[in-house]
Formats: sequence, structure tokens, C-alpha cells
Amino acid sequence: MAGLLENYRKVVERINKARERSGFKKEVTMIAVTKNVTTDLVREAASIGIKHFGENRVQEALPKLEDLPQGLSWHFIGHLQSNKVKYVLPRFHMIHSLDRLSLAKELNKRALKDGRVVDALVQVNIAEEESKFGLSTEETEDFIKKVADSFPGININGLMTIAPYVENVEEVRPVFRQLKELYDHITINGVVLKELSMGMTNDFEVAIEEGATMVRIGTALFGKRY
Repeated sequence: MAGLLENYRKVVERINKARERSGFKKEVTMIAVTKNVTTDLVREAASIGIKHFGENRVQEALPKLEDLPQGLSWHFIGHLQSNKVKYVLPRFHMIHSLDRLSLAKELNKRALKDGRVVDALVQVNIAEEESKFGLSTEETEDFIKKVADSFPGININGLMTIAPYVENVEEVRPVFRQLKELYDHITINGVVLKELSMGMTNDFEVAIEEGATMVRIGTALFGKRY
């Protein structure tokens, strides 16, 4: 079985080749998804140069973060319940799953209390899957306007989506393309969209070809964990 360093190098090479194919100029941030990954393995990942990590379960993330080096950038990438914001906000660099006003209200309250502005991505359910969270394409711009107007403790940095899992990744290319088109279309005073978080182990190369600036990689780095 390939080691973590070898896996990391392969993923970076695949990211760079996808960028070359697309003529994409922006850097692509690889977020190492550490769901069901041991603390020791996360520490090893940090030691080989990985700086960005993603967790989607609060109860798993908190003890792990307590035992890891400071200075890593943590991204919360799962569905976030409002009553868990008080635990997540002090420890995470960015929230990828802002999808409702009640969550925005709680994030804003906690951020202002802590004297900070929290970076967040708005989750969009481009494929309109009933099993996934996120706003519809039609709701997204108005939602961003409301957050920008009402919640000074939140800085919306961009958009996020989760594509359906398919065997033929070309089938989800339209999902990524639609999110990029929405991203390009949104123009709101005071809001600067910089990030498109889309693509995972199964489909990240197609996501990059369609404009992803962040990809969330678990299995390709750490192997199957479930």
C-alpha cells in the first residue's frame, strides 16, 4: 500500500495537470479530509507539508484538534447544526456549509462575541438531491445579499457544492460548470467571491477543469477508512 507521502505527491501532480488542461491561473487549495483518520496520521500529514484540513463531524473533530499542532487551517465541511456553532467557531478557519439564515444568525452572534469575522462559503445544492443540504441556484444570490446586509460577523468568500457520486465523472461536469456560472453571475456590493469549493477524490480533476479553487480530498490521501 502506498504511503501518505506518495499519495500526497500523486494528488498534487493530478491537481497540477488538471490546472494545466484548463488553463486555470488561480492556485487550488487541497483540503485533506480527516473524517475517520487518526490523530497520528493527521500529524504525519502536517509534517509532510499539508496545511489545510477538513472535518465534517463536530464530535470527532474537537478531541482531534486539541491534540494537534497549532497553525493548521481547519475547514468545517459538513452540515453544521446551529447549537454546535459555539464549539466550531473558535477552532475553524472557514465554514463551507452555510445554507440557512438561522445558521447565519448564530455564526454572526458568536463571531461578534469573539471579536472576529468568520469566513464562510454558501452551500448550493446544484444537483437538487433530496439527500443533500444546500440552497437552490435560484435562492443563492438573495441569500448572500441578506447575509451581507444583516450579519457583519460573516464574510462570504464563495460557494460550495457536493456533486452526486457517479462512476463516469463526466456526468457531473455540468454540476461544476453550473456552480461556476452562478459564481460568475453574482454581483453584490461589498461581497467578493474568491473560492469555489467543489470536487472530492472521485471527481476533483473535473472540478478543477471547471474552476474549483478548493478540492476536498480524503480517500486519495488516506485510503478507504470506512
